[in-house]
Amino acid sequence: MGDPLERLGSEAAAGLESCMKEELSMDIDPPFRQNVATAEDWRKALHKVVPAVVVLRTTAPRAFDTEAAGASYATGFVVDKSRGIILTNRHVVKPGPVVAEAMFVNREEIPVHPIYRDPVHDFGFFRYDPGAIQFLNYEEIPLDPEAAAVGLEIRVVGNDSGEKVSILAGTLARLDRDAPHYKKDGYNDFNTFYMQAASGTKGGSSGSPVINWQGRAVALNAGSKSSSASAFFLPLERVVRALTYLQKNKDANGNVWEATTIPRGTLQMTLLHKGFDETRRLGLKSQTEQIVRQASPIGETGMLVVDSVVPGGPAHKHLEPGDVLVRVNGEVITQFLVLEKLLDDNVEQTIELQIERGGSPMTVKLTVQDLHSITPDYFLEISGAVIQPLSYQQARNFRFNCGLVYVAEPGYMLSRAGVPRHAIIKKFVGEDIAKVDELLAVLSKLSRGARVPLEYVSHVDRHRNKSVLVTVDRHEWYAPAQIYTRNDSTGLWMPRPAIPSQPLCNPATVSYDEKEVMCRTIASTGGESGILETRTSCTEMEGMNGNGRIQTSGESSPSTPLFQEESNDPKRGDTKRRRMQEQLADQGMLSDSIHEPREEILEDAQNLDNTEPMDDWGGTAANASKAEQVIEATLVMFEVHVPPSCMLDGVHSQHFFGTGVIVYHSQSMGLAAVDKNTVAVSVSDVMLSFAAFPMEIPGEVVFLHPVHNYALVAYDPSALGTAGAAVVCAAELLPEPTLRRGDSVYLIGLSRNLQATSRKSTVTNPCAALNIGSADCPRYRATNMEVIELDTDFGSTFSGVLTDENGRVQALWASFSTQLKYGCNSSEDHQFVRGIPIYAISEVLDKIICGVKGPPLLINGRKMPMPLARILEVELYPTLLSKARSFGLSDEWVRALAKKDTIRRQVLRVKGCLAGSKAENLLEQGDMLLAIKKEPITCFRDIEYACQELDKFEDSEGKLNLTIFRQGLEIELSVGTDIRDGNGTNRMVNWCGCIVQDPHSAVRALGFLPEEGHGVYVARWCHGSPVHRYGLYALQWIVEVNGNPTPDLQTFVDVTKGLEHGDFVRVRTVHLNGKPRVLTLKQDLHYWPTWEIRFDPETATWRRQTIKGLDCNVA
Repeated sequence: MGDPLERLGSEAAAGLESCMKEELSMDIDPPFRQNVATAEDWRKALHKVVPAVVVLRTTAPRAFDTEAAGASYATGFVVDKSRGIILTNRHVVKPGPVVAEAMFVNREEIPVHPIYRDPVHDFGFFRYDPGAIQFLNYEEIPLDPEAAAVGLEIRVVGNDSGEKVSILAGTLARLDRDAPHYKKDGYNDFNTFYMQAASGTKGGSSGSPVINWQGRAVALNAGSKSSSASAFFLPLERVVRALTYLQKNKDANGNVWEATTIPRGTLQMTLLHKGFDETRRLGLKSQTEQIVRQASPIGETGMLVVDSVVPGGPAHKHLEPGDVLVRVNGEVITQFLVLEKLLDDNVEQTIELQIERGGSPMTVKLTVQDLHSITPDYFLEISGAVIQPLSYQQARNFRFNCGLVYVAEPGYMLSRAGVPRHAIIKKFVGEDIAKVDELLAVLSKLSRGARVPLEYVSHVDRHRNKSVLVTVDRHEWYAPAQIYTRNDSTGLWMPRPAIPSQPLCNPATVSYDEKEVMCRTIASTGGESGILETRTSCTEMEGMNGNGRIQTSGESSPSTPLFQEESNDPKRGDTKRRRMQEQLADQGMLSDSIHEPREEILEDAQNLDNTEPMDDWGGTAANASKAEQVIEATLVMFEVHVPPSCMLDGVHSQHFFGTGVIVYHSQSMGLAAVDKNTVAVSVSDVMLSFAAFPMEIPGEVVFLHPVHNYALVAYDPSALGTAGAAVVCAAELLPEPTLRRGDSVYLIGLSRNLQATSRKSTVTNPCAALNIGSADCPRYRATNMEVIELDTDFGSTFSGVLTDENGRVQALWASFSTQLKYGCNSSEDHQFVRGIPIYAISEVLDKIICGVKGPPLLINGRKMPMPLARILEVELYPTLLSKARSFGLSDEWVRALAKKDTIRRQVLRVKGCLAGSKAENLLEQGDMLLAIKKEPITCFRDIEYACQELDKFEDSEGKLNLTIFRQGLEIELSVGTDIRDGNGTNRMVNWCGCIVQDPHSAVRALGFLPEEGHGVYVARWCHGSPVHRYGLYALQWIVEVNGNPTPDLQTFVDVTKGLEHGDFVRVRTVHLNGKPRVLTLKQDLHYWPTWEIRFDPETATWRRQTIKGLDCNVA
């Protein structure tokens, strides 16, 4: 077994086979038998065995069944040299898609392909081309299951703890140990004995041969118990049978591998071997025990007892836990192996079982089911989710019927609705769902952006269905839905379009009444509010392209849930982010946010013309202040979801909540302002809930200020209907006069149930300078800003507005994100709230409304020019004049600056320049900015005003004439400014499973870009991808691909477009710390085509396009 993929561990440990170990009940070892093999015998055996043992490097590109997406190391060994067959564990071969290579002891590496994985027992086979091994002499390792005996001295040869070759000694202590139980919701072997020895195997040794002194494999290493250094080995009897079928099939088909059918039967029940003392307590008659003892081999100590029965299986309602198995088809059976042989030989046949239940003999006749028929070989991938028929393994774990619609990975669309991993989908859009095909039939009728009900049940709360609203993706965040089907001839899972006609139809083609369906669904559930499962931490992002989770750190992480996923979390502890799991930590419920969308669907928008405003909605409290009464109709609650496939710019979460304010509202367009800790990136889905009217509608990010902590989001007022548009209004902004110390203001915001909350507060500091440090993963942080501080507020998660007594907005009470660091390796995300003066917003708003010159953007069907921001890309911080004097600043300048600003009494100093900015090579750290055009400057707004003045003159070169103080000298400089738009990052490329973008401002703020043409920045990477397998993690630049420089994103696309499937690629990278590195990876276009997402301003939508893929891939 392998150790877990360490989330933030060393790269040497990254990718080790996932460890399945748990505290297990121990048994007393019997005495050992005297060993007769000599050291020379072992030397000869190992000399023959070691060359046939291979290191398997496996990558699971998609989560499936019991396994998560990920990369790992394991072990296998050659059992048929001429046909090219390698034996290893089932959890190495994987039940789902897998890409693997085998490395022999002489470092020859060859691709291997899965040909069989047992549905129950922990073994499987890879195939390889024997002719590909050119430089190694090796022999296959023969299998000898009969040689296993208590006291036998053994050696375990394999890739233990990531080492190339490790040889561990031990002695077989037991042959009849219960199969180890690894996970409650993952793979477990059953209905078999295991062997036990104290060999202390660890990570990476899964699939190692357990050999005797003759060099024969007597067992297969499978699991371990770390607390006692015990190892668990799988017996080989059924392995030999399966291998024989594979060999015969290969011989029959010549050089071509065809899918091999290995008969496997089941009754869908789990048996345990109980001692006769236990069976007596279960009611077994003494006469029956006597008969069994006489008919069984000498030394038999017990019988098989039913432990559990899977609902809907052949044994359901016929057998019960506690039933003691006596005979099958008239034959006394007390061993797993004998029973399994009988079942495998009687698939689709009827057998007779004689049991005793509480001392009463019973006879039942059951039909043996084909085990492969309840082992899924296909899955649906949609919006990053992996949906499949419920397998026998998970049906046994969760006690559900096989074949139900099972969520192996929720992806984006389902996790956004709160559907967890391992959920069983019961209803969708009012239709009962029992098969994946039925789910697809409903999906094919939905339009983009449709919000429809879904019912699911979870094994952790199996007696109650949960109802949620699923929002079909409005933008092309993911590829169209695909069905992947396993092909055992090639070892690949082949994709095909799940909806042949077109991905998600247009609204006009929807053939049913969504409102009627919703009404029917709500009635059937008794009006139960939607219940959302608490999600894992958001740094482990769930499934890009359905391939599991996305990681931000530079290291690997466990394959347990992202995002987080996971979860995937970089060990941050409890934080105060505004995420779903914190907002709903007490109950896990979103009654308000679920009810509102339902009302939206139930309400006929066409009939809103004739409806009266609802007097009982949003009624202001009787004792509310005038400010609260005025401002409540302008407040809006934002719910923001960021698709895992598009986690750009270092955004630290997938889900945000926050309060904003409507700053513009007309018949054709509405604009709302909110902080960037709520709307962090433009590549997101934004939903707005209005305090003035019970409606939730989508919004689109139209402006992200490059410096200030606010965003502008547009919405369509017509979506509110006549009644809604009449009561929703824009706030009156009051940019002047600015707030001063001691001014009274009203802090007003929204609670989670959209009720206005307010209090009267006093301004304690109207010009507090922010000083937020860089996060481990660079993301937006507010710089060069002065904020407003109050004497009292509602805590660090409450946002809203600051108004005067008449309800005029003077500031946005905004949330800011920061990261607190403890020591070298520990950090924690926090947030705090401060006021942003409203003039920062009104200046941009006026430009939008007046239509100043700028790039056009389609908003609600109208093209509108969006303003550009001219900024000095330098991070500044204030220093008191008393400190500046100590640095040598002259008395003349101290007096001039103090006279200019009698309140602040400060001078601005340079903390650093953004890499690539026009000021980078002119200003230095520690420079004091004294004046612009000889006019003293003392605050950030002075510089902003000077930049705005440059835009008033068309012949301006965009340079500021600065007077600075550097190391005792006054220097005159002409420093260029930079023009930035409010679009944010509008293009990204996914190559080999990593998200690549141009370096964003938070990265450039570190003050470093690679000398090799800057390069493109790796923002995220995905589990199970080639970059995961080969270690191309985030937080670094790619500066060369196969020796070709990649200074920008378009050049990178041009270079990677020429790479073919299976090519080895040489990549040169530079880490954020400046350390260069060269690595190689193998491109996999089958599971990981190269694609891009970019924003199209002509249609105001995000478009996805395949850049390079195989013909079988869908764009």
